[in-house]
Amino acid sequence: MTEQSNRRGRRPSAGRKARTKKRMSGGANRAIRPGMHGGQYRPLSETDMGKIHSGALEILATTGIGEPLPELLDIVLPLGCYLNDHGRLCFPKAMIEDLIAGAAREYTVFARGSRAGKDDIHCNGNRVYFSNSGSAVTTLDAEARTYRASTILDLYDFTRLVDRLDNIHMCGDTVIGTDVPDDYEHDMTMVYALLAGTEKPLCLSFRNRQHITPAIELFDLASGGEGSFCKAPSVIFGGCPIVSPLRFGRENLEVMIDATRLGLVSDIAVAPQSGATAPATLAGILVQVVAETLACLAVVNLIRPGCAITFATWPFVTDLRTGSFSGGGGEQAVLAASAIQMGNYYKLPNSVGAGMTDSKIPDAQYGYEKGLTIGLAALSGANRVCEVGGMMGSLMGCSFESMVIDNEAVGMIQRTIRGIEVSDETLSIDTIHKCTLDPGHFLGNEQTLSVMESEYLYPKLMDRSPSSQWEAEGAPDLFERSKKVSRQILASHYPNYFGSRADAIIRERFPIQISSADMSANSQRW
Repeated sequence: MTEQSNRRGRRPSAGRKARTKKRMSGGANRAIRPGMHGGQYRPLSETDMGKIHSGALEILATTGIGEPLPELLDIVLPLGCYLNDHGRLCFPKAMIEDLIAGAAREYTVFARGSRAGKDDIHCNGNRVYFSNSGSAVTTLDAEARTYRASTILDLYDFTRLVDRLDNIHMCGDTVIGTDVPDDYEHDMTMVYALLAGTEKPLCLSFRNRQHITPAIELFDLASGGEGSFCKAPSVIFGGCPIVSPLRFGRENLEVMIDATRLGLVSDIAVAPQSGATAPATLAGILVQVVAETLACLAVVNLIRPGCAITFATWPFVTDLRTGSFSGGGGEQAVLAASAIQMGNYYKLPNSVGAGMTDSKIPDAQYGYEKGLTIGLAALSGANRVCEVGGMMGSLMGCSFESMVIDNEAVGMIQRTIRGIEVSDETLSIDTIHKCTLDPGHFLGNEQTLSVMESEYLYPKLMDRSPSSQWEAEGAPDLFERSKKVSRQILASHYPNYFGSRADAIIRERFPIQISSADMSANSQRW
């Protein structure tokens, strides 16, 4: 037997079989990592960005922002802002330029417990992370394929699901507990559900500024004791302090003011809709959303110079045939990418909404709308690509199955962010020469084996099996496979990262609307 035929006929060793099985089951992969650098996609030229910037400064200096709170005026008018003839708050161009120059260029959202350090999120430059969020009011019932009102228990379930999904790096208040109408009870239970369900970094919003102080008590209990949260903040919060076009929203502005006074990160979202609350031209909506976001940046830095804020330009598209919000499509994708490009133009930590498909189930429309919008947002260099996990129905609904699908899709998108490393070694000239001559292929080559886990990402859900195997398994589609995986996690993973002692203290002090029994496999909810 020749050396070549022996090489071709050799049976794989037990160790190699084990490694192959691990790869096929979707084991940890070194091809991607959180915080890889984007910025490859740049739809705007330098001239374009300069024009948008100049237009935004003109809007802030002349049109201004309507409905400023008296307490805000007391702070900013003595510092050089002014009211125009319409009673709107205006910001001098030179002031905005100075505030941009002095603004925080980065912030960190810390992970807790066993995740501390390794799962922290560093928002600076064009590092890219992915976050679920959305505050959907309905949740998909996968069996009935209908939507039902979201509950506060759903929020805990979504959070503990995300806790097991490696490619969703930050967790947010994905759904609203419509079964808890009282604002205080809702916000405290929302905070509890997020902190109990994961130790990943968090983003959330409050309904009332008065809820910040008691929430910090919960943050401390989750972080190690009194005062521990502010030493390494694991949560950023805010909301929508601007109501487009160009007006302040009282409740969320108050939250932003109080967060700034505490030195905490305001995680705002400024979301005008084209043709409805902003111009129909894509350039017009960009200049307005940049002006509105710069107004928030100005307020934060006038209250507390250098306090970090997310430059969160979230321009949305309106289907002008109906007037309804549309989360998918090419216009939404290029708008979001351009908004992030403006954030990077200012060198500010930023975020954007993406993956907001209009589809109601994980179908072909779902796939191409999610892939297009999330992909371009990531490649534009968004520090945080939000709304990613599970969101469907134009942000009105969320799905456990979709969360699992999106986690895997985001892994593939991260691989595109990383790109291709070109070096003398990766060009593989010697390997090409050697393998071409003998044995005529690259299977089993030392280089092939050495890079198969660092160059390639192996999916868990996406089907790469032969059609005969797929048919033998009952021809399951992606929705069915994702249902199986999500149910496996939800039936077994019931964390409470507070621990029993802290949990008892919390339940005594706060009106938590999730029972201990429902946070256990004994509940048999799944």
